[in-house]
Amino acid sequence: MRALGRAEAARIPTRVVDWKEFRNREPFTTRICDTIEELGGEAVVMAGFMRILGPEAIQRFPERILNIHPSLLPAFPGAHAVADALAYGATMTGVTVHIVDEEVDHGPIISQVAVPVLDGDDEETLHGRIQKEEHDLFPRVIEEFACGALKVDGRRVRRS
Repeated sequence: MRALGRAEAARIPTRVVDWKEFRNREPFTTRICDTIEELGGEAVVMAGFMRILGPEAIQRFPERILNIHPSLLPAFPGAHAVADALAYGATMTGVTVHIVDEEVDHGPIISQVAVPVLDGDDEETLHGRIQKEEHDLFPRVIEEFACGALKVDGRRVRRS
């Protein structure tokens, strides 16, 4: 878990909440939210999280949960976006950073970057190119968000 190592190096306090310790989504969501607040967090940034938080997270952190997804949403939502794009025969896919709402991979889009699907691509090669764009885009969006430069206006996110 490189993120934990980076946080430790930067002297940022961390906690691990293991979803396997919970029987369903609601108590897991409560523990995640409680832990974030106990550590002084005011927002949630999800990358590679691969879990769906319950409605409580949206209520406790409204318009303050960011997620990154390996497709140009609304195309190819869900856990298999890269494989789905290849199976569909898409010639273009990409990366989307969005605000999390009550639906999976649905919230207002903050930013997107297109990534072409090349002849001969398989899931690994395409996902690798998408991840390069993710690693460039997500930190920039997080910085804008942290500085208060993003405002949600219905389904749109405006920069101020």
